[in-house]
Parts: sequence; structure tokens; C-alpha cells
Amino acid sequence: MKYPQSLQQLIECFKMLPGIGEKNAERLSFAVLKFDDDQIKCFSDTIKMVKEKIKKCEVCNNLTEEDKCIICKDSSRNSEILCVVENTKNLILFEKANVFNGKYHVLEGLISPLEGINPEDIKINQLINRIKEEHIKEVILALTPSIEGETTSAYILKMLEGYDVSITKIASGIPVGADMEYLDPLTIQRAMEGRNKIS
Repeated sequence: MKYPQSLQQLIECFKMLPGIGEKNAERLSFAVLKFDDDQIKCFSDTIKMVKEKIKKCEVCNNLTEEDKCIICKDSSRNSEILCVVENTKNLILFEKANVFNGKYHVLEGLISPLEGINPEDIKINQLINRIKEEHIKEVILALTPSIEGETTSAYILKMLEGYDVSITKIASGIPVGADMEYLDPLTIQRAMEGRNKIS
């Protein structure tokens, strides 16, 4: 059966979202059809507002509506420890686990030559500048335990040779190849507490 054009277009829009196939897109589209006018307005206005307001923190690359994110502006956090993560979703994982009270640096990706992602394509240079300018004493590498994560960690380690900074890595309680997004808070807590010094 063919859907009316506008409904089919909505289904195609939902299919743009990660993990949403044909059946889920249809289910979501039919749910939207049941919205009243106020719900539709709220839904569409919120999508537009998020796209217009959300930007990257000028310091750490976290998501924010202002120039600096709430974590970078928080003077109660330990500004001498920097936790390096791949993306904002991973930053949120550590925040939800409530196991870290320092600052973060979001790389916005991992080095992956096979995918054409080189060191200059992610925020490593910005990280090095922060370590120099903010007098960081410890850098925690909290990257996905994968080939790309290990490659990125090794590159950062090499770039920081000669710097007076302690470099640690979250413990290997996180399984190799695991997607950080699906880890539970206890696993993240143990990994953070059991981090190992690598420089």
C-alpha cells in the first residue's frame, strides 16, 4: 500500500535518524498523526529551536546554548584534571555516573585512516593548547577501547612527550570493541577509578 505523499515524506524523514528503519519510521509517523495542534507546534518548534540554539562550547566542544558550557563555567570543578572523550554522548555518560569532578575535552571523533579521519580532523591541537594554557596536571584518556581509540590515545601520548603532565587511561574493565554509549554507570565508575598511568 502507498501512503499519501505527505505521510510518506514524514516516514522518510524519520528514517534519516540513526537506528530507525521502515517499521519504526511508520510507527513514529502514525504517532505524530495523533498529536493535537499544540503538541505538533511544540514538536516542530523544539526541533527548530534546538537546531538554531545548540552550538559547541568554545573551550571543550561540549554542547551548549552559550559560548561556554555549564561544566567549563563551573568553578567548583577541578580545573587541573582533563578527561578526554570522543563525543558529547560519552561526556554525558561520565556525568550521569557522577564519578568525575574535573573538566572535559571532546575530540569530536577518533583517528581512523581507513575512514580518512586524520589527527588534524579532530580537536587534538585544541587539546594540546588547553594543556599548555590551563596548566593541566592530569589528562585522563577515556576513549572507546577500539583500534581507533588506541591509535588516538597513542598519538596524544606522543604529542604530549616532554610536557609536565600525568597521562592516565581508564581501566580496561570496559570490554575491547564496546561502544561507550551502551555502558552502565557502574562499569564507567570502575573504569574511572581504576585508570592506569601511561605517562
